[in-house]
Amino acid sequence: MVLKAVMGVVQVELDSDLVALLEELRLPVKEAARELMVLELYRQGELSSGKAAQLLGMKREEFIRHASERGIPYLQLSGEELRREIEDSQSSE
Repeated sequence: MVLKAVMGVVQVELDSDLVALLEELRLPVKEAARELMVLELYRQGELSSGKAAQLLGMKREEFIRHASERGIPYLQLSGEELRREIEDSQSSE
């Protein structure tokens, strides 16, 4: 894969097998690449749900649902973090 950036425009060379698969799935390459990059950056915690939604032209709630349907949870807490959240919420009742 070769990337070339010019004033906000990036050209990406993809293997013909990948392009053929996207065409078979009727997924436009540009839109599929944009969505996958945004979803991955969101999954890694590099983008907020609001910014990710904006980049994909969605409402925030719509994006959260969209990401969840693709296996990316809205809340990404470790077991210990979740335990503390539950304890904190119970102690404030």
